[in-house]
Amino acid sequence: MTVIVRDLRPGVRADLDGFVQVRRVVLPFMVFTPESVAFDIAHAHPEAALRRLVAEEDGEIIGTAQVGIAYDSPEPGQGFVNVHVHPEHTRRGAGGLLVRTAEEHLAGANATRLHAWVLDDPANRVFAEHFGYTASRSARFLRLDLAHGTLPPLQDPPPDVEIRPGSDFDADPRPLFALDAEASRDEPSDIDTEFSDYEAWLDETWRHPLFSAELTSVAVVDGRPAAFSAVRADGGTRYFTAMTGSARAHRGRGLAKLAKNDSLHRARAAGYTEAFTGNDAGNEPMLAINKWFGYEICAAEVRYVRELT
Repeated sequence: MTVIVRDLRPGVRADLDGFVQVRRVVLPFMVFTPESVAFDIAHAHPEAALRRLVAEEDGEIIGTAQVGIAYDSPEPGQGFVNVHVHPEHTRRGAGGLLVRTAEEHLAGANATRLHAWVLDDPANRVFAEHFGYTASRSARFLRLDLAHGTLPPLQDPPPDVEIRPGSDFDADPRPLFALDAEASRDEPSDIDTEFSDYEAWLDETWRHPLFSAELTSVAVVDGRPAAFSAVRADGGTRYFTAMTGSARAHRGRGLAKLAKNDSLHRARAAGYTEAFTGNDAGNEPMLAINKWFGYEICAAEVRYVRELT
């Protein structure tokens, strides 16, 4: 049996299905579809040097890699390579081939530092360290049972605050872009992010097939978005909070919690049964909020970093 690594073919449904199948087995707490994978490839920013790689064994996709440059970072040369191999097909060389192919591509794209999220178990850690990566920060995935769990009751917002669905901003989402950009700058991360390209944000967030403007909730103060909880959903039963944050001027008022609670209640009413999210292990305020909602940790990741010389 021979393992080869090649680019995913976004026009081939079997490739998309195989890519998604591996990721769903390895990362069952994330939300993606064949359509979202194809969209990401078709709408990748030119500076992202994006590639989706697959490891194939006798015609079957057994591994995947997401590879690219964090073009929206103020620090140039920040690359990422996230490799996943189906647990029934490990120790066949697929992971190593994916890593080497990804690193060669990123070196050619002028990357100087590589970042990789690795599921926190001994085998994955040893694998990353074998290729010269060093452990950095940790993150947690969390799950909430929307079907059988008990959400906190909805609370009336303060008199100057209105909770509105994101779809109210369909005609002009730019105020949400500005809020997302401000909140994202303060997210704990090894890679700083600066959203400055509105058209890229529209493609990667607002127009993304997984993004749900209807389930996204926004706290509005004096006619302007002050806090929000942005949602990705698969259109079936799985809901993922992609980002929750507040404008700096409105922090400490609990507005992000109000927005997220509104979104979760509307998601449950719409038939969603599982809610997922992810938090940096050092983001104690957000972890506390999610614990208040009833989320439980279901997995952990470690960010590994390698300097390219």
